[in-house]
Amino acid sequence: MNLQGHKKRILVALITLPLLLLLIVKLPPYFFLAFLTAVCATGMWEFLKMYKTHGFWIGFGIFCSVIIFLLNCVYPQFALNYYATAFAVITIIRLISKKEPQYALSEISPVMIGLLYIPSLLVFHWFLREHGWQWIIYLYAVVWSADSFAYYIGKGFGKKKLYPEVSPKKTWAGAYGSIVGGIIASLLFGNFLLSKPFVKLLIAGFLIGFISIFGDLVESMFKRDAQVKDSSFLFPEHGGVLDKIDSMLFAGVLLYFFMRLM
Repeated sequence: MNLQGHKKRILVALITLPLLLLLIVKLPPYFFLAFLTAVCATGMWEFLKMYKTHGFWIGFGIFCSVIIFLLNCVYPQFALNYYATAFAVITIIRLISKKEPQYALSEISPVMIGLLYIPSLLVFHWFLREHGWQWIIYLYAVVWSADSFAYYIGKGFGKKKLYPEVSPKKTWAGAYGSIVGGIIASLLFGNFLLSKPFVKLLIAGFLIGFISIFGDLVESMFKRDAQVKDSSFLFPEHGGVLDKIDSMLFAGVLLYFFMRLM
């Protein structure tokens, strides 16, 4: 990335980070819920556009993702019911809307995978927020640090490719950087925000840095399959919403269950 690209990345971060802090820390929780709902809808739109889904399924998929996300936030104990209902409705719509059975699976599978991928993982951010805004700040800070260390260490020292079939630019050095960045941020922010024992913060940082690698690679797998570079171009030099939250989707689930264990 050239100097101009770095400037754009820094400018976007300087604009979005203070707004995000205000949203999480100062405003009532339902503002954060509205923010997550918008992220869910946008992420679903990017995922379906990435797979060149038919126009009707894009709109219906976004609608289903928002409904399922909100229902999971309020009544998580019925999560399986929501996905079973969505599957039944989607397959019935495909059955009666087209008489030809050809390509039925390829038409509706991006919608179902998107529903399992985005709202079902993003809802854990709300679960964490219900236990205090500190958990969300901690999560985002640790993942951001892991991603940043992975990027710059990989750029500076990376030689051996991590998984070239999925992501040609990622290296083993970047993967190690993700774990190191996760541990450092966990110890710093965790001690300040959560007041948890050193060992638990060390383990949490390691796990978040580790799972962030897979969150990034999973989205890269989808993008590689769909033959696109970025999920969208909403943020200059940053890509789309999915490009920004891919690691956080997986890390949020892990942190939630680790929090429950702690």
